[in-house]
Amino acid sequence: MVSTAYAMAGNVAPEGGRQGYEGIIMLVIMFAIFYLLLIRPQQKRAKEHRNLLDALKAGDLVVTAGGIHGRIVTVLEDVVTLEIDKGVKIKMNRASITAMGKEA
Repeated sequence: MVSTAYAMAGNVAPEGGRQGYEGIIMLVIMFAIFYLLLIRPQQKRAKEHRNLLDALKAGDLVVTAGGIHGRIVTVLEDVVTLEIDKGVKIKMNRASITAMGKEA
């Protein structure tokens, strides 16, 4: 009976065995997959958004996070003034700009 229980244990390492390395290797592989699938694409999107915000200038057509389409009138440090219709201007945070718009 004891020999049967020992045989079913399966992952019992002999003395001086290298049982601990498999766990470390699996953690490294899991972190590499996590980095490639989640962290790296997010960093790329953040860099593209930062470049978009740095390139804003008066006259650009943009789309905000709320879906408002407009033309930039003025660009300050953190505030952008958009003209959404003739004579209708709104001020928004610069970070709210999500994309460049297209001419309608």
